[in-house]
Amino acid sequence: WKKSRKKMNSALLNNIARFILLLAAQILLFNNINFLGFINPYPYILFIILFPVNGNKFGLLAASFLIGLLMDMFLNSGGVHATSCLILAFFRPAIFKFSFGLSYEYQTVRLNDVVTPERFSFLFLAVVLHHITLFILEIFTLNFFFNIIVRTLLSTLFTLIISLLIIYLIKPNKR
Repeated sequence: WKKSRKKMNSALLNNIARFILLLAAQILLFNNINFLGFINPYPYILFIILFPVNGNKFGLLAASFLIGLLMDMFLNSGGVHATSCLILAFFRPAIFKFSFGLSYEYQTVRLNDVVTPERFSFLFLAVVLHHITLFILEIFTLNFFFNIIVRTLLSTLFTLIISLLIIYLIKPNKR
């Protein structure tokens, strides 16, 4: 009982640290990167993506809303990040099931291992879902449909590259 409680506390502390570090990196570093005036990386969503598979679902939704809300407060963006993060957190189990099949149901998925086609498809779909939601809400008119698609694709590519680098930088050592 004590071991499982200690393991749970460790996971909670890891999630809190990941939340703070990714949010700080996003606000202090990545929000200042803006290629060609419209390509932005948003690796803060790694908090939602790397949240433990068997973690508290309500905790994920609440933390996703909070990280999105904090992003909105720093960017003065009126709720588009909070909504995009909530949508990503809500559809995350469906993306897991699509990418991993039965492995997801048995909770054997670890995203910070070697990149496999399943892990890459999960990461790609999660980033695309977040970005398409974000840019549709940000632009909020389909008159700029092409603009939304281009921003989504280019920002997704940039976010994927940075996210993969971050995943390998924070990857725990094999024991």
